Amino acid sequence: MEQPANFLVVVLAMPMAGAGLCLLLRSARAVFAVLTAGVLATALAMAGLAAVVFGSGPLHAVGGWLFVDALSAYHLLLLALVFALSTVFAGRYFRCSSHAMDRRTARRFGALWFGSLAAMTLVFLSNHLGLMWVGIESTTLVTTFLIGLHRSRESLEATWKYLVICSVGIAIAFMGTLLVGASATRALPVPSDAMLWTRLREVAPLLDPSPLKLGFIFLLVGYGTKVGLAPMHTWLPDAHSQAPAPVSAIFSGVMLNTALYCIMRYIPVVEAATGGTGWSLRLLALFGAISMVVAAAFILFQRDAKRLLAYCSVEHMGIIAIGLGLGGLGTFAALFHAANHSLGKTAGFFCAGRLGQIYETHEMKSLRGTLRAAPLWGTGLLLALLGLIGVVPSGTFMSELQIAKAAVDARAIAVLVVFLAAAGTAFIGIFGHAMAMAWGTPPREAMAEKAGLLDGVAVVLPLALLALLGVWMPQTLRDILEQAARIVRPLP
Repeated sequence: MEQPANFLVVVLAMPMAGAGLCLLLRSARAVFAVLTAGVLATALAMAGLAAVVFGSGPLHAVGGWLFVDALSAYHLLLLALVFALSTVFAGRYFRCSSHAMDRRTARRFGALWFGSLAAMTLVFLSNHLGLMWVGIESTTLVTTFLIGLHRSRESLEATWKYLVICSVGIAIAFMGTLLVGASATRALPVPSDAMLWTRLREVAPLLDPSPLKLGFIFLLVGYGTKVGLAPMHTWLPDAHSQAPAPVSAIFSGVMLNTALYCIMRYIPVVEAATGGTGWSLRLLALFGAISMVVAAAFILFQRDAKRLLAYCSVEHMGIIAIGLGLGGLGTFAALFHAANHSLGKTAGFFCAGRLGQIYETHEMKSLRGTLRAAPLWGTGLLLALLGLIGVVPSGTFMSELQIAKAAVDARAIAVLVVFLAAAGTAFIGIFGHAMAMAWGTPPREAMAEKAGLLDGVAVVLPLALLALLGVWMPQTLRDILEQAARIVRPLP
């Protein structure tokens, strides 16, 4: 297994090499050619690595500092899919943009794009808690400059808000990481092992629960800020709405999952150390419920299409947190919902971004008759929004139904009531906005040119997968989700 283990280093090195190469290229066209080839090659490598893990078991590399199991392999697959689709879409999006992409801007974008992929990959490959924290901090530093790629007063404000709020959150998570490490110093003979997740999991029942509990609170608030859980979500609507559409897609489609993944890693350790009382799960469910309620309230009164999608992200991160907090079937459903959200939100931001270019605004009162003005993008946005609110058939409906069943099984009636009320409110709000944008007479200047083949692939593929998962789950995917869920579920 030496060669597959070394493959972890290769997968991490590929986007880092791509970032350096983009800085040396002499034309915007060359940058996007390298981006497309490099990201697709990295995505294939990630898929190959995941196949090895699901077939043969976890892999270690670099003295155990890098580690891939079913949970991280599953998230690597989501990362590969979202980045591949977003990279294909980005070339078309920036060619149609009113902001000219000169050589210097293209080189900067290419390096930052590859850098974002490398940082998120590092999070999923890290076995060392400190290294995982470095990966999350790196995503903040790299993606900050992607938000303000098209400079304006609003984008600069969103950039600074994102940088300041998420940096504070990551600093809080750093304190939580140190407290978790401190709780393990007496249980492990080698102090350096206290930061390895695999070693913590082995000795979890022996850890000191007091600093561990405090550490988890810091971690939940810190990483929860990057997840967009309320009330730490305030950066998210501004950043998602002001960033270019491909950037918004990777933010919502995979970056939020990356931060939530960090929290998932601590759940079985905390539960084993605290006697399996469900203490950490109740905290997660609480933050999830608050996020759903806050998001549902703001969704009703949104005027901007991209901000609507942003608050939809807050809602769905809350749904996933509730699923994790319920445990059992809820853990399986939460991981399934993460994939559904990634598919729907990726297509949604693609369509909202192109419609914004066609209509020259993201204001929903001006986005009328999108089905006639731009059939692909208007239909895509309508279907993405319907999928995200759980209209049948969609994978989102199935995962939300499973979370509701998990709440019934756990007799968590209060959680179930909040979940259904918030989801119902969001359904009504988003459905109304979606219908208003789809129908009506578009302005003459909003008629779009014919969409290309790659446009259709970028929109149709994620929406087709979302619809397919609403009626049929392949056994392979079920097995993958079960393997990943067993890692997150509290230890017996």
